[in-house]
Amino acid sequence: MIENKRIQEILRILKATYPDVKTALRHESPLQLLIATILSAQCTDDRVNDVTKKLFKQLKTAQDFVEIPLAKLEALIRPTGFFKNKAKSVKGSCRAIVENHGGKVPATLEELVKLPGVGRKTANVVLGSAFGVPGIVVDTHVNRVSRRLGLTGNTDPIKIETDLMKIVSRKSWSEFSLQLVFHGRKTCKARKPECALCPLNKMCPYPTQ
Repeated sequence: MIENKRIQEILRILKATYPDVKTALRHESPLQLLIATILSAQCTDDRVNDVTKKLFKQLKTAQDFVEIPLAKLEALIRPTGFFKNKAKSVKGSCRAIVENHGGKVPATLEELVKLPGVGRKTANVVLGSAFGVPGIVVDTHVNRVSRRLGLTGNTDPIKIETDLMKIVSRKSWSEFSLQLVFHGRKTCKARKPECALCPLNKMCPYPTQ
């Protein structure tokens, strides 16, 4: 199959398999999504949702996160792991949001990545799910699945992001990222991918590439 046709067929199957995708991180505002995404690093979405359910009842604004003592915030988010670094990132981001953006989460990639602890992955999650601004989110699932499918030969997240942006229309960037995430969790697992059950099996060079 000609490469472009193969890619288009992959996109079609992903769309048909995962037609209505959205982030699993529960949130009611851009601020909540930003914080939840920071907490999700090396942690399951389910655990983050358990933590933020209680967290967001106590802390509702960026100013609230600035004012809470660091030790108390660490205790509240401890179950997500790496809680000391995450607490510093959350407080640092919220302080910058209060001081530089009037307490509201900025809605551009350039401004988001200037927040402490916020990289392109977190920024694109917030842009796509909170503001409807398309972006390719390269997490561990997107990294793994896109390379197995031969959609990129790179391992650096920024280079993978650039490669994927070239093969998917801009309006579909966020949706496509989530489809790869869902596929990585359900079928194309890290240790034991379920290739025999995969709808992309005939178009995937893994594990022979």
